[in-house]
Amino acid sequence: MSMFGAVDLSSLAPRPTASPAPGAPAATQAPPAGQAGGIPAPLIVDIDAQALRDIAEISSRVPVVIICHSPRSEAATQAVAMLGRLAEEYAGRFELARLDVDASPEVAQALGVQAVPTCVALLAGQPVPLAQGAVGEEQARALLDQLLQVAAANGVTGRLAPGAPAADDPEEPAETEVERAAREAIEKGDWAGAEAVYDHAIANSPADAGLKTARAQVRMLARMDGQDPAALLAAADAAPEDLDAALAGADAALAAGDVEGCLARALDAVARHGGDERETARLRLLELFEIIGASAPEVQAARRRLATILY
Repeated sequence: MSMFGAVDLSSLAPRPTASPAPGAPAATQAPPAGQAGGIPAPLIVDIDAQALRDIAEISSRVPVVIICHSPRSEAATQAVAMLGRLAEEYAGRFELARLDVDASPEVAQALGVQAVPTCVALLAGQPVPLAQGAVGEEQARALLDQLLQVAAANGVTGRLAPGAPAADDPEEPAETEVERAAREAIEKGDWAGAEAVYDHAIANSPADAGLKTARAQVRMLARMDGQDPAALLAAADAAPEDLDAALAGADAALAAGDVEGCLARALDAVARHGGDERETARLRLLELFEIIGASAPEVQAARRRLATILY
């Protein structure tokens, strides 16, 4: 497993049962929960500080995988969706707990989260760090399989009740024709085709902010396709006057969940350049605003900073 540090959650660990007195018969181990109808808990749950003890208790019977994410990070959003699919596929062999680090920063701090996405498992209330940063689906499967092996070795062999619903998980709206066409293009690696789908939709509905946000996300994903975020950040730091490197560094920072760093890099690019290059940087910054969200405090602060640079 890819270990990035340990977290002491011992205060949340279920208390061990007392050992039998000498000569007394050992307690008979209960059969795996999955053989007796399963543990009545959802496959997927959103957690905060108050829910942390609940999942720690569940982790004494079935492994809990915590995905630490932010809705501002596309990589984290994709990780949440991928793990959700795997939770359904593994059919109750682990519970997926989704932690929004923006909504519960104190929990993220307790877990030692330094970037999103970050994955931590709980076994009997004890943390098992899994991965920091984005991982592919096959790597995620391998990590989950290793986790289940560790769980079995420690007697955590339960299973959640089949068909348990996701707690507080609203039904997803039906996919629109535009979303379907864009998704199919993305699945083929046709980023230009996906962008064209949104271009056409925006031409028909120019006031639809959601379409513009989706197009900006597609453009960013296309730019990041096959790129190493760490290498992009290093290149940007090594050549601050290089506009392309600076903007790529802003993309990489956002992909890593560093919203403030992303906007700072893009603002610096606007400030450093003039003429056509400044306009290029400004337009990229506006796209980043769309991806992050106009209501985000970081975006509002960056807009004020942009005004001082331009005017």
